[in-house]
Amino acid sequence: MSQGFAKRYRLLKTDDFSSVFAFKKQRSAPMLQVFFLSENGLPHARLGLVVSKKNAKRAHERNYMKRVIREWFRCHKTTLPPYDFVVRVRQRFDRSNADEARRQLAGLMRKC
Repeated sequence: MSQGFAKRYRLLKTDDFSSVFAFKKQRSAPMLQVFFLSENGLPHARLGLVVSKKNAKRAHERNYMKRVIREWFRCHKTTLPPYDFVVRVRQRFDRSNADEARRQLAGLMRKC
């Protein structure tokens, strides 16, 4: 299987995000929060990201956080259940503590 991050693995539409948030299943850690919808009707997991300006003022900071989360998802998508996931960044992280964010993400995604 390809290790890419094609469009079919992304939550793109507002309705997709809304359905995940409306389902109200979530797991939290200090840096990240994961919302999930257990029945997406597809054979694979999909990912949506929310990084607010409140947590990181600069676009390059927000982009870095999204890139770290997407990379983790891309590498682990074959081991995840076929759910829709929305990852929300609760606390800013950068290169110095990105490993901790990856550990928290792994823990949150495995519990779902």
